Amino acid sequence: MAALVGSVALRALRGLRGLRGLRGRTARSAAGLRGLGGPRRGYVPGRAESPPTFGFLLDVDGVLVRGHKVIPAALDAFARLLDPQGQLRVPVVFVTNAGNILQHSKAEELSALLRFKVDPDQVILAHSPMRLFWQFHGKRMLVSGQGPVVEIAQALGFQNVVTVDELRTAFPVLDMVDLERRPKTMPPQKSDFPAIEGVLLLGEPVRWETSLQLIMDVLLSNGSPGADPPRVPYPHLPVLASNMDLLWMAEAKMPRFGHGTFLLCLETIYRKVTGNELRYEGLMGKPSILTYQYAEDLIRQQAERRGWAAPIQKLYAVGDNPMSDIYGANLFHRHLQMVKRGRTPEPGAGGLWRQRPSAAQSVTSILVCTGVYSPRDLGPAELGAGVEPLYHGHRDFGFSPGLMEAAHVVSDISEAVRLVLRQEGWAG
Repeated sequence: MAALVGSVALRALRGLRGLRGLRGRTARSAAGLRGLGGPRRGYVPGRAESPPTFGFLLDVDGVLVRGHKVIPAALDAFARLLDPQGQLRVPVVFVTNAGNILQHSKAEELSALLRFKVDPDQVILAHSPMRLFWQFHGKRMLVSGQGPVVEIAQALGFQNVVTVDELRTAFPVLDMVDLERRPKTMPPQKSDFPAIEGVLLLGEPVRWETSLQLIMDVLLSNGSPGADPPRVPYPHLPVLASNMDLLWMAEAKMPRFGHGTFLLCLETIYRKVTGNELRYEGLMGKPSILTYQYAEDLIRQQAERRGWAAPIQKLYAVGDNPMSDIYGANLFHRHLQMVKRGRTPEPGAGGLWRQRPSAAQSVTSILVCTGVYSPRDLGPAELGAGVEPLYHGHRDFGFSPGLMEAAHVVSDISEAVRLVLRQEGWAG
């Protein structure tokens, strides 16, 4: 599987026509890194630094950690990004598609792994932009995922949520796949259960068969799974989803199924049963533009708190997954260029949000080789042009092959940070 995903990503990157300019920049940046003379650990104070005009958007899994183990290069990278007082020299936001965790818990986890204080407002989880969907915060929502899903939903602003387990308890005859959990006697139908008004998909659940069945029941019954609807309603109840990653990298040698795989199952079942497409009110997490707009706003707030007066005009997005990290960064860069030229981009999947005019002028995508993507899977057959790339992204994001081409490909996060600091003329 690792070879499969690596070769797929590689074919997507190498098999594209008309992108030789980007590949040239990648080769030049790699040559530049080789000329740095090896890593120089730690921040070396020099002349007084000007306020930063650039910031980092860092993926977590596959870039900084693998599962619960820190990647050693990450410690070297932050040794360069921290000043002698342990403060970041430039704004950094961690943009992860993880979702089954509270924001402050993820910040604590990163603090322990990276050995410096990460604040909760430096962390964007896949579901973080759900805070912006205030029109659904008062509705009774079915929430799917694992971990403290009720606390997560409430922290996002949702005031009335029902878990899949609570729904299963109220209607035990719905969950029939597991013979051990199938009811032996038929309980009376519950008549006082308030109707569900929408669905929140925070992350991959544990029992996929239960969640898929009960979510389908809610959608097919217009929120009253104990009823016998005369017809299948369409459009269906509003659905908000986060984390579209088909695969992600943990300690295993092969990638693992992500929440994007669960969404694919749900979409396929819904289309097969109803003949209609499952529709989303919002899709969050990378590569959604909404997530990058949200991240840029946190970068701006971070710079303001630190008293850095200069606007943050350049963002460097570092990731390991061409299908989400690189695609999303390039998609946001394209959006910024369209805005700069006075064109209003189409909202697309996940929608657009703007609290204030964007200060960012560009986003540079940097692909590392410590996670989903790995150059070791390169074979002679993949080197030729004309290979049709496979797309593992979500169906609602129009596929533009060029958006999977990173501006730079480096070995790890340490080399990525060295490259950026060098290009910005900073010591490090």
